[in-house]
Amino acid sequence: MNRAHVEGPDAAEQFARVRLLRSPNIGPVTFYHLLTRFGSAVAALPAVPDLAARGGAAYRLAPAAQIEDEFAALARCSARLVFHDDGHYPLALLAADQPPPVLSVRGNLALFDQPGVAIVGARNASAGAVRLARDFAAALAARGFAVISGLARGIDAAAHHGALAAGDGAVHDGGTIAVIAGGIDVVYPPEHAALQERIAAEGLLVAQMAPGIEPQARHFPSRNRIIAGLAAGTVVVEAAPKSGSLITARLAGEFGREVMAVPGSPLDARAHGCNRLIREGAILVQSADDIAELVDTFQGTARSTFRDGALGDYAGAQNEGAGDAPAGDVVAQIAALLGTAPVTVDELIRQSGAAPGVVQNALLDLELAGRLARHAGGRVSTVAFGA
Repeated sequence: MNRAHVEGPDAAEQFARVRLLRSPNIGPVTFYHLLTRFGSAVAALPAVPDLAARGGAAYRLAPAAQIEDEFAALARCSARLVFHDDGHYPLALLAADQPPPVLSVRGNLALFDQPGVAIVGARNASAGAVRLARDFAAALAARGFAVISGLARGIDAAAHHGALAAGDGAVHDGGTIAVIAGGIDVVYPPEHAALQERIAAEGLLVAQMAPGIEPQARHFPSRNRIIAGLAAGTVVVEAAPKSGSLITARLAGEFGREVMAVPGSPLDARAHGCNRLIREGAILVQSADDIAELVDTFQGTARSTFRDGALGDYAGAQNEGAGDAPAGDVVAQIAALLGTAPVTVDELIRQSGAAPGVVQNALLDLELAGRLARHAGGRVSTVAFGA
């Protein structure tokens, strides 16, 4: 995939963007709304406390010293930042819903331009499944695919090892991308220290969290979103009915990507998740050839019919009126319409009678004040009491 190089933001804008993202109540949706509304993070930063005050709360930005420490930590581990609007950001992820505004990376950025296949599965995988994942990854990397996984035990590690092995003494454009749940300088699990360092040297290591952040349970869904968003197709090799691998598969389906699964014995609980995916519309695959054929011919419309609910259109909501500051009574009106049950933004627009941009700005004020929660499908609600 060839594309023209686009220069990223200058140093001041980079610093301001990272400071925005590390400040309370600012996730990807809010970040993008702030950039649209103010034109830059440099312009948005001083306005955020006033916006939060209109939403009903005092607000303090992330300290500048904290961001200076983050940039220093990135330099120490030879990592760099890739922003959503520069020429190095992966186009596949940019096309997904609510892409991370910035990623920390170490390694070969050219892998972002290769067709991606995610291989995920159980941590306590069977020996046969581990070998299958390794073989799939080696064959796909040898064909020029970027094999993407999450550096976890079991299937993830097997996929990374297989893709790396394909490069031993061979010349091709494939390789492996590891998306980790903690900071770019944090090793998890500990026994994968050598593997993580090898991926940074020979493949590509990707993180969304700030350096020094240890992975926590709440970080893994974001990690899974990146894995699904980077790949044209996701293959689940082995998974229990309730597992992170199935979350990744569902996200891939929501993003309109191919969802594939390897069937297994109904006597093995580790195969139940894959068998369920196939029953619900994922494509059954049994070889690297099956996977390569689907991904090679992927044109943006998945052949798999597996879905887990539409995402809705919040990320692409109309910008009409986006420059209008909502009056205090509009913020109060939107707050009164919200409850703990999630509703769509379109429903709030219909019920309030306000312009779409005015409603979006009111939601922004409420989120910055810590009074708004965002949910899948572009839905919003009030923050539950005690949350």
